[in-house]
Amino acid sequence: MLNFTVGPVMSSPEVCAVGAQQVPYFRTAEFSRVMLENEQWMLRFADAPQGSRSLFLTSSSTGAMEAVVMNCFTEKDHVLVINGGSFGARFAKLCEIHAIPHTELLLKPGQKLTREMLYAYDGQPFTGLLVNVDETSTGVLYDTQMIGEFCRKNHLFYVCDCVSSFLADPFSMKGCGADVMITGSQKVLACPPGVSIVVLAPSAVGRVNHARVRSMYFNLADALTNMERGQTPFTPAVGILLQIHTRLKEIDACGGAQAEVARVAAQAVDFRRKIDGLPFTMVSQSPANGVTPLHPLHANAYDIFLTLKDHYGIWVCPNGGELRQTVFRVGHIGALTHEDNTLLVDAFKDLQRKGML
Repeated sequence: MLNFTVGPVMSSPEVCAVGAQQVPYFRTAEFSRVMLENEQWMLRFADAPQGSRSLFLTSSSTGAMEAVVMNCFTEKDHVLVINGGSFGARFAKLCEIHAIPHTELLLKPGQKLTREMLYAYDGQPFTGLLVNVDETSTGVLYDTQMIGEFCRKNHLFYVCDCVSSFLADPFSMKGCGADVMITGSQKVLACPPGVSIVVLAPSAVGRVNHARVRSMYFNLADALTNMERGQTPFTPAVGILLQIHTRLKEIDACGGAQAEVARVAAQAVDFRRKIDGLPFTMVSQSPANGVTPLHPLHANAYDIFLTLKDHYGIWVCPNGGELRQTVFRVGHIGALTHEDNTLLVDAFKDLQRKGML
């Protein structure tokens, strides 16, 4: 199998080897040291301000999104949600479920968020902003610096879902002024799904510690208290956290966050160059490094996904909803190489020869 999806992705042999081991008991000093090291690496790679904290939740990234909405906002807030696809819509749905007043800044699939669009909401009585930095359904990368300037000007609590963009695109919590960053184990961290990570700036730590949350499992103040000793309130996905430790060490040894971003960017550039001349159009007006969304000009996007999976042993990423038949996505994260790109492009060319593209 050759996996070009955007999560789960291809893992390194070292990460796979950790996953093949017996899972140890975790209420130990040894596991606490691993967790505290994980926290420090995450803070460094996110370029988080001094006094920030990292939390590790055993959940998909949607669990982290919900935890942040629950712990950082109340019915007294009014949140602006950037909604350019299915993941922006998910933030809006979470606000609706938890009775957080919100307004959606709606974008068309693939549309770039411009300064003019954002500043149409300048000076309005918002208290927070939620954005999926890479709207993974269409591969649109939003300008975190521009949004951060808007949030500073309007005194908004700024939440960045970097699930697909963390370590794939340049990002600095200090640089853009983000209060919260969210990511997941199955993206550039290239581990199995099951762990989500929340990085809280000091402003967010204070907000979380004063929140009154009607939840046991998603009480982030409880998670902060436990993380002081390198532990979690409840049984975590121990094996995945050990794999994350191996992967973070791997990234650090290869040059850190900037080097990983550069590697993913080079993988994307190589793929986009190799598909030049094939009957596809790019969907995104401001493409992220981690994924290339493609609209086939003469074929059904979901049929391409099925054919590659069933006959070539290659996985690309299908879309759901209204984009199911028209757009599929090719990921550039995980343990992929330029040679892997060539194998996928050769499969496209074979489909074209057979009149299926």
